[in-house]
Amino acid sequence: MKLRLMHRVFWIALVVFGLFSPYVIYPIFAMKLLCFALFAAAFNLLLGYAGLLSFGHAAFFGGAAYITGHVVKVWGFPPLAGIVAGTLFALVLGVIFGKLAIRRQGIYFAMITLALAQIIYFLSNQLPFTGGENGLQGIPRGRLLGVFDLSQPLVMYYTVFGIFFTGFLIIHRAIHSPFGQVLTAIRENEPRAISLGYNVPRFKLIAFVLSATLAGTAGATKAIVFQFAALSDVYWQTSGEVILMTLLGGMGTVFGPIVGAFTITSMYEWLSAMGSWIDVIIGVIFVICVLTFRRGVVGELARLLQLRTKSAHEQAPDNTSDGDSGQPTKRDHHATTAQ
Repeated sequence: MKLRLMHRVFWIALVVFGLFSPYVIYPIFAMKLLCFALFAAAFNLLLGYAGLLSFGHAAFFGGAAYITGHVVKVWGFPPLAGIVAGTLFALVLGVIFGKLAIRRQGIYFAMITLALAQIIYFLSNQLPFTGGENGLQGIPRGRLLGVFDLSQPLVMYYTVFGIFFTGFLIIHRAIHSPFGQVLTAIRENEPRAISLGYNVPRFKLIAFVLSATLAGTAGATKAIVFQFAALSDVYWQTSGEVILMTLLGGMGTVFGPIVGAFTITSMYEWLSAMGSWIDVIIGVIFVICVLTFRRGVVGELARLLQLRTKSAHEQAPDNTSDGDSGQPTKRDHHATTAQ
């Protein structure tokens, strides 16, 4: 019951944040939080539920940003079409990468995804339409559906929140579907899942493609928000940051990656004055959190609630007795009969 209550509290907090945050914090920063929250939630679907550690998710995030920028800026398509194009690019790239990577497990899977992502980084640096080290700048926001002016901060913000919320609902539905249960079974005991007749490579590929697609949606949206796509979006460090967000918030939890994304992104914003020391400070904080919160912030909170619930059940009075009525209970009757 307490876990269900915590789940509802997180839902309410997420909706309240989405509706009112642009009136409390800077809208651009709020949109950045939502983009990375969707990125982390998509990555958690792969790591937290399928048990596949990818070091190459920046390829989908940044690659979709470049495609979106090119489609909107050079080809003149509206922003929504650009986001769809970036998402489709991430989907196709996810199919290609997934078919190559899921042939291996563990560290070999992680290294293959990293190597493939570095190819995308190299292409992003060399291809003429990407702008090289300068990135793709001046991406116009345009109008949503030809009506809503996305240059207005509030209009842009609520568009981003709608995209984030839709993506998160897809992830939530996937996790709580039979498909999500099979992914959890594969993560816990893959040989047993195979023995039960499940096509494990197929489920892994679907999880990989879905995760890559939604990561691409996050990157494509970020390109419209900030009006540029940079090499940092496809760099391996971005892949490392989304892993950090997922682990800090709580791997394998629904809302953990969102908490982790909000925390890490906010820390980079607040500690920006520290210069190069910011990575050292965040690294130290991460080590402390890993040592003290092994399951992440949300994971540890859920564990504490489970322990309290279990302790309350153990301390509850025995309801099988009839109090002080002096009448023998059923337990006493059975004991007397046994004797």
